[in-house]
Amino acid sequence: QVQLMESGGGLVQTGGSLRLSCTASGDIKSINAMGWYRQAPGKEREMVALISSGGITKYADSVSGRFTISELNAEKILYIQMSSLKPEDTAVYYCCANTDGSSWLFPDYWGQGTQVTVSP
Repeated sequence: QVQLMESGGGLVQTGGSLRLSCTASGDIKSINAMGWYRQAPGKEREMVALISSGGITKYADSVSGRFTISELNAEKILYIQMSSLKPEDTAVYYCCANTDGSSWLFPDYWGQGTQVTVSP
């Protein structure tokens, strides 16, 4: 079992920056990949950024060039630096982790989420 705890959400103005953190606990040696999803009101949850233990990254087109996911360290503490934020980035951001070696792109553990609000 893996537990994930996010922090760092808040209110920021358009064009501002924010850094989210995620700390994994439990069976962290089983983690193959971690990342971030987000869900805006009335919308489906969408992938924001993922990183494998080998350093392969995947970003949503909407955040590429603005968001940067950190390397996945041995302690399984993950960050995402979000810059040039837009009102459409407003959402609950969820940390996720994959422990299934068959496909690192599909998380099987989720955090509780942290709210990010970008004001116009």
